[in-house]
Amino acid sequence: MEDERNLNTSSSSLPSLRKQLVRPTFGGSMELDIPVVDLNVSDEEFLVHEVTKASEEWGIFQVVNHGIPTELMRQLQVVGKQFYDLPEAEKEAVAKDEGIEGYKKNYLEGGKSWDEHLLHKLSPPSIINYKYWPMNPPQYREVNEEYTRHVKKLTEKILGLLSEGLGLPRVALTQSLGGEKAEYLIRVNYYPPSPKAIGGSAAHTDLGAITLLIPNEVPGLQVFKNEQWFDVKYIDSAMVVFIGDQLMRITNGRFKNVLHRAKSDKERLRISWPVFVSPRHDLLVGPLPELTGDENPPKFETLVYQDYLHKTMQNWALDKLYNKESTLLKTH
Repeated sequence: MEDERNLNTSSSSLPSLRKQLVRPTFGGSMELDIPVVDLNVSDEEFLVHEVTKASEEWGIFQVVNHGIPTELMRQLQVVGKQFYDLPEAEKEAVAKDEGIEGYKKNYLEGGKSWDEHLLHKLSPPSIINYKYWPMNPPQYREVNEEYTRHVKKLTEKILGLLSEGLGLPRVALTQSLGGEKAEYLIRVNYYPPSPKAIGGSAAHTDLGAITLLIPNEVPGLQVFKNEQWFDVKYIDSAMVVFIGDQLMRITNGRFKNVLHRAKSDKERLRISWPVFVSPRHDLLVGPLPELTGDENPPKFETLVYQDYLHKTMQNWALDKLYNKESTLLKTH
C-alpha cells in the first residue's frame, strides 16, 4: 500500500533499508499491465489460478467486479476529499499525537510543497479509537463503516482463493491472520500538485499481510519488476491488491511482497485510499507447517507480529542514521 515502509525480516538477516528509505527520483518509468482478475467469473478454479499466479509472479494485481458498490467507493472518495478541503484547524482536531493514527501534514522542499495523510483503524471494534475519525464531513463515519463491511468481505474472498491456490482449506490464510481479530487500517493519502512532482512515498513493501487500495484517476503508483519501475494503469472502479510481508512469510516466500512507490502529479491532485490488513499484534506469524518440509525448509523466523514490527522499526532507525552520516560525509 502506499507509504507503509518495510523490509523482509528473516531469522538470519535483516536486509538493508537504504533502497526503501531513500526518496527516489521518478524518471524513466513505463506503463505496465499488471494482472487484472474479474471476480464475477463463475469458474472458481480459474479464479484460484489467476490470483495465485499473480501473487507468485507479481505480488500485485487488480480486481474488477469485486462486489463493492461503485457508489460506495465514490462516497468514500467524496468524504475523504471533503475532509482535506476543511480549514487546517479542523483537520488538526484529529492530528497525530504519539501513535500512528491521526492526521499529519509533511512539508517538503523547505515548505514549498507538502503532502498529507489521515490514518485510523477500522476493525475489529475493540481497536477503534473514534478520536481519530473526523467529525466533518458528517457522513464520514457512516461511509467508512459501510466500506469496512464490504472490504472485509472482499479481503476474505481473496484470501480464500489464495488459500485454495496453496492447496489449503479456504479459511487457512484468514485464520493465520487471526480470523475476525485481524486488524484493518485505512490511510487516506493526499498529494497536492507539485511542480517538481517531489511528493509521494519512497519505495517500500507493506508491513502487513495484504493491502486493498482505491486510487483516484491521477496516475502515480509504480511497481518494481524485472529491475525496472513501471506505472500501474488506472482502471475505473477497480481495486489494487498488494501482497505484503506477512503473506510472503506465511507462504514461505511463495507469494511475493511487491516493492512499490507513489509520486505526486505536477498539475493534478492525487488521492488514494489503501486499507492495510495485518495479523493481530500478539499473533505468532511464520511459514505455515503445511507449506514447509525437508525439501522446502522454513525461510523465515516465526515471530510475534509485534516483535516483527519492533525489529523492523529498529532497522529503519539504524538505516536512517547511516544515510544521514553518509550525507554529512559527502557534503562536508
